[in-house]
Amino acid sequence: MSEQYTHQTYLSPFTWRYGSTEMRHIWSEVHKRQLWRRLWVALAEAQQQVGLVTQAQVDDLRAHTEMVDIDRAHQIEAEIHHDLMAEIKTFAEQCPVGGGIIHLGATSMDIEDNADALRLRESTTLILTRLTTLLAELAPQIERWANTPVIGFTHLQPAEPTTLGYRLAQYGLDLLTDFAELRRVRDGIKGKGFKGAVGTSASYEELLTSSNEVPRGEDWNAAQLEAYIMKAIGLEAFPVATQTYPRKQDWLIINALAGLAGSLYKFAFDLRLLQAPSLGEWGEPFGRQQVGSSAMPFKRNPINAENINSLARLVVSLPRIAWDNAAHSLLERTLDDSANRREMFPTAFLATDEILRRATRLISDMQVDEAAMARNLEKYGTFAATERVLMTAVKFGADRQEMHEIIRQHSLAAWPEVVAGRPNPLPEYLSTDDRVTRYLDPAQVVTLLDASNYVGDAPERARQLAVQIRLEMGER
Repeated sequence: MSEQYTHQTYLSPFTWRYGSTEMRHIWSEVHKRQLWRRLWVALAEAQQQVGLVTQAQVDDLRAHTEMVDIDRAHQIEAEIHHDLMAEIKTFAEQCPVGGGIIHLGATSMDIEDNADALRLRESTTLILTRLTTLLAELAPQIERWANTPVIGFTHLQPAEPTTLGYRLAQYGLDLLTDFAELRRVRDGIKGKGFKGAVGTSASYEELLTSSNEVPRGEDWNAAQLEAYIMKAIGLEAFPVATQTYPRKQDWLIINALAGLAGSLYKFAFDLRLLQAPSLGEWGEPFGRQQVGSSAMPFKRNPINAENINSLARLVVSLPRIAWDNAAHSLLERTLDDSANRREMFPTAFLATDEILRRATRLISDMQVDEAAMARNLEKYGTFAATERVLMTAVKFGADRQEMHEIIRQHSLAAWPEVVAGRPNPLPEYLSTDDRVTRYLDPAQVVTLLDASNYVGDAPERARQLAVQIRLEMGER
């Protein structure tokens, strides 16, 4: 009976709502089973080299590699309750010449773990491609806004000024760290290899043991057979393994995805804060037909940033599952990781894929309100610039601690006026206090309290980071 999955039954949101077609293909049943079959062909090809199977058998398997029949495999699985054996039987039914030698000497994880490693490498490569695209959008934004001053915030309170480009550069730096880590784990992905039921290669050694009954080609050992197969599939094998490859690898990969999700979580959360009307400096792009709320037609909710935060929380929950799988893989293996790995990997990669696609659109089309940035800088910048008054007064002989207390008292007195929407009286307070003017001219005090150019070397550092992004992404 053919299985049908429609919106009349449960579907994962990742089946259609989140993630890309390319990522869904990598984690599809058809792609997985095609990889299984290619591994069985590679195993048979190696065994043909030593005379265990015939060329005709290998050719028969190769001719049917792409002919995955999910319905038939599921029919068989319903009877035998073993998905890989069901695929072997389905494959064998299609191969009248070679069907009888499929999986010779192998255990399930010789096939499944190598296929998983190939899919992990494919998926991580796609994530790196997406991240490269995002960084290519971010670099020119950093450069564009490198000199534009904005009020900084620490503890969610107004602090000293920074520049918009320098703020964006902080995200860029984190993302470069994520890029390096993802590339490191991607380049380090290995398969189990072909080592049999508990990783000792006993079955392959037995097959390769010379006998008078079966003619052999050149004498190979199990390690040579494994090397031949792994070269054919383009994957390096772990030097030692149990029934599975070390599950530590899964944790490293999922953790790297969680790190990337964390970096983009911060960006999205910051955007949500800055889109609030009380600040109003940033905003998501908002379509002409887009609806912000079913109840409040005026709403312009930051739905993409909220979606990024929501999916990132999901991704960051997964390293614990991968950790448990590695730590609880008792002795030569247990099966208590199997079910959750079926969900963990596609969820992690599809969620991260969606996060990257949405973040790229936000960075590319981010709405920046320069008037709001200038207004906030004017409102709070005077307080931030008091550090300039403090340092300059000390250079002319003032006691640093005494001057700090004078400025603190005047700042606290001025703050309620600003909160009430009235002009900031702090320049007047400081420029008329003889404890200050004995060291600084009143006009000098007023000039020093202009924070618009109090950004240090932030513009230069921002531009340098943009150059670093371009270099590391391969632009020249």
